Amino acid sequence: MPNMEQLDGKVAVVTGGTRGIGRAIAERLLREGASVAFCGRTKESTNRAAQEMESIGSGRVLGYAADIREFDQVQQFFRAVDSAFGGMDILVNNAGEGVFRKVVEMTPEEWRRNIDLNLSGAFYCSHEALPRLVQRGGGTVVNISSLAGKNPFSGGAAYNASKFGLNGFSEAMMLDHRYDKIRVSYIMPGSVDTAFGSGLAGRRTETTSWMIAPEDVAEVVLMVLKVPERTMVSRVEMRPSRPQKSQN
Repeated sequence: MPNMEQLDGKVAVVTGGTRGIGRAIAERLLREGASVAFCGRTKESTNRAAQEMESIGSGRVLGYAADIREFDQVQQFFRAVDSAFGGMDILVNNAGEGVFRKVVEMTPEEWRRNIDLNLSGAFYCSHEALPRLVQRGGGTVVNISSLAGKNPFSGGAAYNASKFGLNGFSEAMMLDHRYDKIRVSYIMPGSVDTAFGSGLAGRRTETTSWMIAPEDVAEVVLMVLKVPERTMVSRVEMRPSRPQKSQN
């Protein structure tokens, strides 16, 4: 067996870490011994999530309220990470949302909500993380994309555009920084059982049990991080094993 990368003593930054996929990733990294800084949109949600995660693993946890659509708030978040942990080794760009409308029905504000959070937010966080990773001697960036980044669907114009863009951004960033000892990967899940997709996050039912669990995405993130340093997993596609059959 090759020597796997260890996360003990590492510092990970996770965006959108108060619930869903981001929360599952943060908790999984804590269980591996990493310290985790995560952001959410409100102080209430981040403080509550941080308190709930304090007893997980041996690492420390920092919750910080930041809207990653705003570059100044991203900068403040990363300065807080510096103050709390003195550096970082891992960035997981997870925060995202979807507004699903046909193009003619979509407002410019709804378009911007998709692009600013799903794509520009990943750029802002990567822009702040990369110098810190270089200073640390290398690290890993994992972007949580979607199968919507390769499979367009009606009503998904803005969401598809954001995730197609995130995939291209990920691959270009990998080429920019691979010789800085920075590995860049992106993960493309299909239907995940979160509030984003079903409104029933954390309450798996017969209706949602066929979906990918957030914890399954977290396991893939862990796999990407623990692959020996000489190897980079560029992209992972995830699908439910047994999706619902069409009723047509």
